[in-house]
Amino acid sequence: MTLVYFTDRDLGKQFPAILSQAGLAVERHADLFPHDGSDEQWLEHCGRAGRVAISHNRRIRYVPNELAAVVRFKVSLIIVVGGAPTADLARNFVGSVSRIENFVATHEAPYIAKLYRPAPAETAGRIEIWYPTP
Repeated sequence: MTLVYFTDRDLGKQFPAILSQAGLAVERHADLFPHDGSDEQWLEHCGRAGRVAISHNRRIRYVPNELAAVVRFKVSLIIVVGGAPTADLARNFVGSVSRIENFVATHEAPYIAKLYRPAPAETAGRIEIWYPTP
């Protein structure tokens, strides 16, 4: 099964462009929703359409209506972690895609996972469940 990734507006244009250049199927927030649209809208879209949502917004877990949307629409949500430039976060995502695909294949939505940047001696980042807590 080919995964389609949905990038939240906080990841801009460069992040999805780098994923697309690497051959990943990507939908951008800006192509489907108004800039001021609610997070519940795109979370519902991701859940109903079976998209793997990607965001840099760690607050989603702590905003009750947004967490409720993740749960209600059975969203697979990956939060890219780190204060690095967007291009570096995207390259980490691409370099970690085999781990991401394995994670998605072995975890049933709804969930929120964190994708960390790799340690200096590694080439791929670590992905782990964040919600629900293990």
